[in-house]
Amino acid sequence: MDNHDRHQALNSLIATWILESTTRAGSGHPTSSLSALHLMSALFFARTASGEPLFRYDINNPEYLHNDRLIFSKGHAAPLYYALFAAAGAISEEELMTLRTMDSNLEGHPTRRFPFTEVPTGSLGQGLSAAVGEALALRAQHSTGRVFVLLGDSEMAEGQIYEAMQLAAYDAVDHLIAIVDVNRLGQRGETMVGRNSDVYIRRAEAFGWRAIAVENGHDMNAIIAAYTAAMRENEGPVMIVAQTRKGYGLPFAEDQNGWHGRALTEEELRIALEAIGPVDRTVRGELAVPSITLSDDDNTRKSRPIVQESSLNSNYSGAVAPRVAYGEALASLCIDDAAVVALDAETGNSTKAAAVLKHTPEQFYEMFIAEQNMVSVAVGMARRGLRPFVSTFAAFLTRAADQIRMAQYAEVDITFTGSHPGVSIGADGSSQMGLEDLALFGALRESVILYPSDAVSAAACVHTARTVSGLSYVRMTREALPILYDNTAAFPVGGSHVLRQSSDDAVTVCAAGVTVWEALAAADTLAQNGIAVRVIDCYSIRPLDTKTIRTAAAETQHLVVVEDHYEHGGLGDQIRRAVCGMAVSVTHHCVRIAPHSGTPQELRSAAEIDAAAIVRSVHAILNV
Repeated sequence: MDNHDRHQALNSLIATWILESTTRAGSGHPTSSLSALHLMSALFFARTASGEPLFRYDINNPEYLHNDRLIFSKGHAAPLYYALFAAAGAISEEELMTLRTMDSNLEGHPTRRFPFTEVPTGSLGQGLSAAVGEALALRAQHSTGRVFVLLGDSEMAEGQIYEAMQLAAYDAVDHLIAIVDVNRLGQRGETMVGRNSDVYIRRAEAFGWRAIAVENGHDMNAIIAAYTAAMRENEGPVMIVAQTRKGYGLPFAEDQNGWHGRALTEEELRIALEAIGPVDRTVRGELAVPSITLSDDDNTRKSRPIVQESSLNSNYSGAVAPRVAYGEALASLCIDDAAVVALDAETGNSTKAAAVLKHTPEQFYEMFIAEQNMVSVAVGMARRGLRPFVSTFAAFLTRAADQIRMAQYAEVDITFTGSHPGVSIGADGSSQMGLEDLALFGALRESVILYPSDAVSAAACVHTARTVSGLSYVRMTREALPILYDNTAAFPVGGSHVLRQSSDDAVTVCAAGVTVWEALAAADTLAQNGIAVRVIDCYSIRPLDTKTIRTAAAETQHLVVVEDHYEHGGLGDQIRRAVCGMAVSVTHHCVRIAPHSGTPQELRSAAEIDAAAIVRSVHAILNV
């Protein structure tokens, strides 16, 4: 069988598998898969005129440093994605037919349950950013691998696509090739651009990409020529824009609206298979492996040891903003660990992440004001061996809620840092006040949330976050605060510090971050009136130190929670869950007002999260 016949046989088999697996599942996106079939089949199995493979990937070692990478940003074309690996011999036809079933790794959109998936996709517009992140990480690790990403034309309406495009051009990300499947039809009708693929060409070029047009995205020779041209130079990112037809090869559905996300009936499948013709179910393609010889350290991070906890904190004195300690701690992590990288959304002089630039500038990535792209880039970096710390104002992280939501399914380790939270930001006003951020990260299935109250605990929490598996969030206060802890204090995940305690405690005040200082001031005022209260610094909001909280609740019967956050999703909700079923009253001081400009102290007073409000609550609880 010559190459032409083998490609034709493979394409017929892949098309058959797409249709059969989706019909058996009773759902899926067969027509969206068929439009990109030839584009992806050529990438996997074709070679250039000189015999060079287009895609190099060791299926026996998916994490190999020098593998090429393929991301389906067009995640609903998952039936094609899985069929490609089946055609390469990575999975069986029997497994392929388990698509979308409960016990299968082949979900409706690609996830990490499928061992060859780079990042989970399906929420459109995020795959290109992840590809940029992977390409940057591979470049940092001197990998020869290229990153390919399949984009649907519908998702080209997403703004994040263009955030990723401009960053890739700015950073001259070579070894990155995007393929746009211009099949004209979206979910409910024609896309914004339709068949006018020249629009995508002009946009790509305007954003600094090299663009290559393919007039017929089902012509294997034209596709191979486009890939060959895309790989000829390594001077920046390349976008291949290919005209295709949705449902290609289906006599009743090709280029017809109304077929998105619809599996064929048994009768429609019979007609479709007749149109495809005889299929050789034994034919398989062969993925070329990277030509670089595997060495002992190719699959290990080239990183230095993490410093020990006893040497984490600087000798701070006076009043120091926790965000300043964040920058210094992050810089020390980058010095100690080459895998740690800092990503910041053009706020590094405020978040203090720019401290990294002083010592290891190659580990600092300026992401500009494009938070959605920043988060997805971090996901790509983390998948390819780096350890990202992502920072901006707490308020602006909420703009990337969907990207953070998807990051949890990528099974990666990322620390997010939100500075300037709460009304304590002061005069900048409501647009800058992060009052929903704890709820955002607390709503994830698994996450760690740390909220330090001084520079020492801030530095320690940064180092603690470095050890967390999965997603972690550290909340950093803007204003300078006195030093509360010495360098011997430990801040493990799930811990707390009891700052005031006696056998006469009548009430327990639970606080975190800036409100710890309000709680301490209230305790001092109450002590002058002969009232003892316990004060707990709940720096680990999630997981909470439930044992300490429940002990305090049992001994005092009254809890006052004070936090610089809206009512739901923060420390108050965590504590209520911790004491559920106990005979204890919980008074919750949080931000319930519509915030506006003012000094931090004025705003905390207006929101009733200051010392005076705590004192009033304790008097009311004790009826004194």
